[in-house]
Amino acid sequence: MVYGVLYVVLEMVGQALQDVGWARVTGLDVATAVTDALLTVAVCCAVVLAAQLGWRRWGPSLRAWQQARLGETEWADEPIGVASWRPAPLALPAPVAPAAPKSGGTYAPNPYSQSRHRFPEEPGQLL
Repeated sequence: MVYGVLYVVLEMVGQALQDVGWARVTGLDVATAVTDALLTVAVCCAVVLAAQLGWRRWGPSLRAWQQARLGETEWADEPIGVASWRPAPLALPAPVAPAAPKSGGTYAPNPYSQSRHRFPEEPGQLL
C-alpha cells in the first residue's frame, strides 16, 4: 500500500510539473506540486481513518441493535382483531318490479298496416 501511495504522489507531482512546462520549472513549482500531492494523500488517509474509527466505535452497538431488532420480529399466528369505524352497511333497496309487457308485441306497429284510412276525410287543414 505504501508503494501505491508513493506512486500516486509521484504521478501527481509529475503531472503538475508537466502542466508548468519542463523548461520553466522552478523550485517553487516543485514545492507546490509536492504540497498538493501530499495534501491529497493526507485528506484521503484522514477519511479512511475516520471511517475505521467510526466503525470501531459504533460497529458493536449497531450489530447489537440489529440483532435486537431482528429478534423482536415475531408474528402471531392468529389474525389481529380490528374494530371498524364504519357504520353497518345499509340494507339493499327492494328490487324494481319489471314493467308489464305490452300487449302488441316487442316491436312498434307498422304505420302502413293500420286499419284506419291514410287520408282522413274529417274537417281540418289538408295539404
